[in-house]
Amino acid sequence: MDSTFDTNHLYRNYFKMAFPVVFGLVVTLIYNLADTFFVAQTNDTNLIAGVSLCSPVFTALMAFGNIYGQGGSSLISRLLGQNNVNSVKCVSSFCFYIAIATGFILAIILSVLHKPILIMLGADSATLPHAFDYYIILAVCAPVIVLSFIHSNLMRCEGMSTESMIGTILGAVINIILDPILISVVGMGAMGAAVATVMGYFCSVLYFLWLLHKKSKCLSVKLSHCHIKSSEFRQIFGVGTAAALSNLMQSLCIIVVNQFLLLYGNDKIATMGIVLKIIMIAQLILTGFSFGGIPMFGYLYGAGQRKELNKLIKFCLIFISALSLVLTAVLCLFATPLMGIFINDASMIATGSVMLRWQAVTTIFAGIVLLLTVLFQATGKVVPSFVLSISRQGVVFVIVLLVCVKLFAYNGVLMGQAVSDIISCIIAIILLIFCNPIKS
Repeated sequence: MDSTFDTNHLYRNYFKMAFPVVFGLVVTLIYNLADTFFVAQTNDTNLIAGVSLCSPVFTALMAFGNIYGQGGSSLISRLLGQNNVNSVKCVSSFCFYIAIATGFILAIILSVLHKPILIMLGADSATLPHAFDYYIILAVCAPVIVLSFIHSNLMRCEGMSTESMIGTILGAVINIILDPILISVVGMGAMGAAVATVMGYFCSVLYFLWLLHKKSKCLSVKLSHCHIKSSEFRQIFGVGTAAALSNLMQSLCIIVVNQFLLLYGNDKIATMGIVLKIIMIAQLILTGFSFGGIPMFGYLYGAGQRKELNKLIKFCLIFISALSLVLTAVLCLFATPLMGIFINDASMIATGSVMLRWQAVTTIFAGIVLLLTVLFQATGKVVPSFVLSISRQGVVFVIVLLVCVKLFAYNGVLMGQAVSDIISCIIAIILLIFCNPIKS
């Protein structure tokens, strides 16, 4: 573990941690992309739209997992910087058991309130049966999905980024194998896609628990370790809630966009669902390189190594900005063929290409916001982390979208995210000036 945080090879160790995170997050997206791809092959617009409408449910479950996964990893990385292994064991055990409890509570709530939630998500008489089939599996299996995000995050703090990636890949492979079998061969449709997804996550959880037992020197799932200090509790939930809000805001973003697009037909909702999955690839690459810095940011901050932390922050800002420009160019230039991978309808491809370019054009601003959000989370800066978490795809986005739709109607729906990215980036830079962890 000492070599993992060797400051003599700061940039090398950053990439050593970041690349597996990037790959793992992209593989995570494959879970949903696989569902979208195999569902889209049915050419049933209502089926595609039904599955797309349920994306916020998955995002919400991921958000609750990240309360303990990201909140716990932020605290653990700083505790390792202080060489406090005993507290690490307690924090990791607490995150494990509280995640299980949260998952069961969510399963009950989502199952009981399925009808009003599906209507809120934008389901109508045509899409409701398909949306319900997908939704109910996610709801019942909420504990598995929530738990899958715990050790995939915590293990990276101990330097096991590659092992975390392998667990994620395992789940994705199982999902991809089961998707065509359950959707088309068995004929389960949307329910088959959901079952394949859940089975993938279940296998990932089993792998992580086995890995923790065999290789981890710091993490624990022993019930006897499940006790933490009140200050640690506040840190986990403060940082974790901010991280979760970022995911929940994504769900809100999708819900609001779908409500506006509903006026223009289910084909627009279906197309935007595919567009958001494609743009998510770029966002997850940027998120991965941002998240890859969490163990280093937290460790250096906890160890009081401000000079090294400053060097790493500057390097990451330059790297993320350059990478964002490359991703923007690729997505804008190849928008049409990328849409053509998922659908055959010429009209939907043309519509989706325009949507995709609007989503991609401000990637550099989104990348900076992601990096600075992660920096504040890793260093325990709860307030700026919270502000950024509810900005880009939350409060700022909703306000911007309402204004843009009022001024430009349908085109306003498309440009909302781009304008929100620019404004949120300005807010992020202001927060960095006044809340820079180097100064504290």
